[in-house]
Amino acid sequence: MKNNIEHLKWRYAVKKFDSNKILPKAKIQGLKQAFNLTATSYGLQPIKMLVIKNKELQGQLVAYSYGQEQVGEASHVLVICIEGRIDREYITKYFEQVKKIRGTNDDVLNPFKDFLVENFSKKEAKEVRRWATNQAYLALGNLLSFCGLEEIDSCPMEGFIPKEYDRLLRLDTLGLNSVLVLPVGYRAEDDLFSEMKKVRKNIDDIIIEIFE
Repeated sequence: MKNNIEHLKWRYAVKKFDSNKILPKAKIQGLKQAFNLTATSYGLQPIKMLVIKNKELQGQLVAYSYGQEQVGEASHVLVICIEGRIDREYITKYFEQVKKIRGTNDDVLNPFKDFLVENFSKKEAKEVRRWATNQAYLALGNLLSFCGLEEIDSCPMEGFIPKEYDRLLRLDTLGLNSVLVLPVGYRAEDDLFSEMKKVRKNIDDIIIEIFE
């Protein structure tokens, strides 16, 4: 049985998926949970994820993924998106959820809520977008770790045309913008990259330890 580190070593960026193999619902549900459990700044979760299982649609997306066939071959394609607006209404809904789940009093919640509302009101749109995009990368990292542990094959992608994804998937109607793509499924037996050794720096070259 693999230990956790061996599972992470097993993971690689798949270059070719077996289009005939489909991930079971339990694996997809696990991916949804892993995404939802991602740590985000202030706990605001300015991210959403599309789960696509539609070969015709996936085939159309290949054209806007610089021809990367993994998008069409994969069992499912996960598209990580960011919220278009983080305003008073959005922040207030978050704190209503906190109150509902934890039963925290308004006297405790309101000072932090008011701080966030004021803080975000002063940010330019591009700054909020950059902040939200950082949260999307946290989610991607969480998903990749989960994929390794569950032996779900994946291929993280920045190489796609967000405006075309947004148009085709009608993300504007949801107030969302796509920022990352993650095809998932099972590697093809003839994917030569599956047998290649990982290329990583030596631990001593990438880790700096500071002790008392």
